Amino acid sequence: MGEIAVLDRTALVRQGQRLEYFAVIWNAVEGLVAVVAGLIAGSISLVGFGIDSFIEVTSGSVLLWRMSVDANVLDRERNEKRALRIVGLCFSLLAVYIGFESGSDLWFRRAPEHSIPGIVLACLSLVVMPLLSRSKRTVGHALNSAAMQADAKQTQFCTYLSAILLLGLVLNAVFGLWWADPAAALVMVPIIAKEGIERLQGKTCDDCGAK
Repeated sequence: MGEIAVLDRTALVRQGQRLEYFAVIWNAVEGLVAVVAGLIAGSISLVGFGIDSFIEVTSGSVLLWRMSVDANVLDRERNEKRALRIVGLCFSLLAVYIGFESGSDLWFRRAPEHSIPGIVLACLSLVVMPLLSRSKRTVGHALNSAAMQADAKQTQFCTYLSAILLLGLVLNAVFGLWWADPAAALVMVPIIAKEGIERLQGKTCDDCGAK
């Protein structure tokens, strides 16, 4: 029975690693496209979305490191806490950046420029991110990994940011509502900041099992 449990956990870890490898590659490409398209269009929101994708790359890399040492039972809890804090730092940095940029956009009345590549990218992200987040959450729950479930929630936030980006770009392009994107982004800041603080404190998400 013990050997079966170890084999099952090993298979889950490998599945989690595949998800994180995909996430790292996807977010790296997404971030590059978003930043380049944002710089060309002069869209701060699109550039910010790209930076968020690079933060996701950092988070995914941390999870890959955490799962690479999963077989070491004695170090697992310590590595879990370290991974949680690093993911929490990513959340916190993201909250600060979005708060600063969205506040600046509102204050200086900076409207996102029209960007067809940005709209297409946001649409693709709205399809991929929810599926990826759900898969990460399932594996994280099976592994009893608070760090992976926190990473799944961060991927879920990327979905929200994709919707915010898309809404802002479309409303600005169609109706000229320049304030829609920064106002919506500003609403997300306290939620993301709360998650960051909890991870930095080593707290797990509500549905994580006890270590």
